[in-house]
Amino acid sequence: MIREKRRRRRKRKRILRIILTILVIAALAALIVFKVFTVEKVEITGNELYTNQQIEDWVLNDEHSWNSLYVYFKYKLKETKELPFVDSMDISLKSPHTVKINVYEKGVLGYLYVPSLGKNAYFDKDGFVVELSSDIIEGTTKISGISVETAQLYKKLPLENESILKTLLNVSQLLKKYELEPEIIYVTPEDQVLLSYGNIQVNVGGNVNLNEKIVRLQKIMPEVAKMKGTLHLEDWSETNTDIYFEKNELTEIPKDVQQVPKSGSTEENSKKEENSNAEDSAQKDSGQKASDSKKDDQSSDKKDTAN
Repeated sequence: MIREKRRRRRKRKRILRIILTILVIAALAALIVFKVFTVEKVEITGNELYTNQQIEDWVLNDEHSWNSLYVYFKYKLKETKELPFVDSMDISLKSPHTVKINVYEKGVLGYLYVPSLGKNAYFDKDGFVVELSSDIIEGTTKISGISVETAQLYKKLPLENESILKTLLNVSQLLKKYELEPEIIYVTPEDQVLLSYGNIQVNVGGNVNLNEKIVRLQKIMPEVAKMKGTLHLEDWSETNTDIYFEKNELTEIPKDVQQVPKSGSTEENSKKEENSNAEDSAQKDSGQKASDSKKDDQSSDKKDTAN
């Protein structure tokens, strides 16, 4: 009997020691997690459309994001809201204090406005739509002078003139390669491609000798950068090497039917629209009540007259 009691007492002590050991380990683990795994540095690679600060703000977006281990598991185990124009993000820990973010952006080459959708269709080097958005990403070339009735995500831009699409894709890739992306690429009614850099416009013509024209543009651009006018490259060929600059000659580029809000203002505009709709509805209700009241007054007047 005494031996049995001693055996039970020893067993309880062992269980108590195990529980205490687990609690100590858990406390140490919690201490390490809270004191050691703190975000002090964020390394970001692969981003072009977004700044480092924008990516960092997007990833570290809640009250617990000071903890690097929390950030790591949050993006490993949970589906998070997608960032427009970003295909995916790979988040890892370089050290307990350093979060590394590899950004894989969608290969955006340019965009054009689709009136029927009220959005911009962003396309890649093959002419496929990779994003439909009301936002405008700074530094992305706008295409003007052509239009599409609609656009679908991950499908090719439905341009009737395939040769124009081919020319646009070729010139856009060359301009990106030589770091000469303009603000606007305008397709004229004569199917000439006009590059707009503000006070400088460049007419590169059609799809012939495009590479040679862009190479020459790269060399000439610094000389005319502070001037105002149009650089004519449309007639350049191996047999006709004439290039000339027409001062103060600027082609008026048609504006979109609807002004698209800049990046970051989409939510604000949506709220404004909701408020506007609410005000319109209130005005209609008020107008209806006033109309009903007026009808009642008129009816009352008629009764008084009859009496």
